[in-house]
Amino acid sequence: MAAATAAAAAAQGVSATQREEPIRDDAAVETAEEAKEPAEADITELCRDMFSKMATYLTGELTATSEDYKLLENMNKLTSLKYLEMKDIAINISRNLKDLNQKYAGLQPYLDQINVIEEQVAALEQAAYKLDAYSKKLEAKYKKLEKR
Repeated sequence: MAAATAAAAAAQGVSATQREEPIRDDAAVETAEEAKEPAEADITELCRDMFSKMATYLTGELTATSEDYKLLENMNKLTSLKYLEMKDIAINISRNLKDLNQKYAGLQPYLDQINVIEEQVAALEQAAYKLDAYSKKLEAKYKKLEKR
């Protein structure tokens, strides 16, 4: 009964010191009446509702995680396919590079001949310049001799 009076006084905003009942020394200890409140039907229904909503929430979280893993799996598959394509491209480039190196090796004797011919042409050009200079000197001497 005292608990009911205390609850009613607390609900009305009346503090424990303003009540008419005397303050007990063992106020911190709960009485058996206060600890044994019967479970109301509303609390049971609220618990069921909470567990239902929690189950829905956890199902959503697990579904989202599962979808994330599916997305990662698809991304990994696509990445694998891209790497296979890149591997094929690299193999083709390597094959073409070997072919080009073989063709270059086949052309190397002709390139060496071109270099030799170029050197000979440069030497011939130098000889032509020297011959031209010599012929100008001869012409100048001839004109000098002709004037005498």
